[in-house]
Amino acid sequence: MTFHEQVYKVLADIQEMLIAKNEKYGNSALEPLGVFSQLSAKEGLLVRIDDKLKRIKNGSLDKDDEDVINDLIGYLVLLKIHANLNPKPTQDWRDIKEKQDLIKKMQQELRDDLIL
Repeated sequence: MTFHEQVYKVLADIQEMLIAKNEKYGNSALEPLGVFSQLSAKEGLLVRIDDKLKRIKNGSLDKDDEDVINDLIGYLVLLKIHANLNPKPTQDWRDIKEKQDLIKKMQQELRDDLIL
């Protein structure tokens, strides 16, 4: 089997797993129910990713536990989907800094006007 075929097979398996779990549990990873936990979808995914990484760190791979690898890849895909659905603001830190400086300057001018 070629490298390309191996990649396709692994990704197809992950795709099948994610679609099956989404059908079984609904879109709970990206739209959590929030009955007991108030974590956002992103925070919930990060907690699950941490849990999978801890299992790997604690030797889960030594037990031929492929599920933990597939689950980790699946959660990373879900995190990527979440990021695509919720893009970061396009402003960079320089724009924000300039606005903060302008606000400080205006506040100082207002204070100066009140003193006069």
